[in-house]
Amino acid sequence: MTNSIVKSIPNGMHTVTPHLVCAGASDAIEFYKRAFGATENLRFPMPNGKLMHASIQIGDSTIFLVDEMPEHGALGPKALKGSPVTIHLYVDDVDAFIACAVGAGAKLTMPAADMFWGDRYGQLEDPFGHRWSVATHFRDMSLEETQQAFQIFQENRSKT
Repeated sequence: MTNSIVKSIPNGMHTVTPHLVCAGASDAIEFYKRAFGATENLRFPMPNGKLMHASIQIGDSTIFLVDEMPEHGALGPKALKGSPVTIHLYVDDVDAFIACAVGAGAKLTMPAADMFWGDRYGQLEDPFGHRWSVATHFRDMSLEETQQAFQIFQENRSKT
């Protein structure tokens, strides 16, 4: 045993880590590999084949996954008839990313468009019911510039 100091946040992890419950977590992992370029870090299957815990990496971020287990209160978006949660991804090319995700089976819920806050932004729903927003940042803006752009956005919306 070493006398090294253990970090409270392990190497490679961030303060916030999404933990997704999926009806078919193994299938979800394969989907995220195809659609989002995820890499699999680990999986712990139970004797019945369900995943007790799994971990994937998308870009520099880790996402945990687990199979639905109603007996333990673990229900995914499909069992719950939707989710109020959207997971946000920043990517290098939002249009190419969305095209790849849709080609792999994601549902486009909002096409990518340039937004007033300086991102090109769109939304998807994966086959497991999880919602994702995706963006490529294209313009740095101060808080004041963003507030002004929002005001113009609101004024334009009220005219339609």
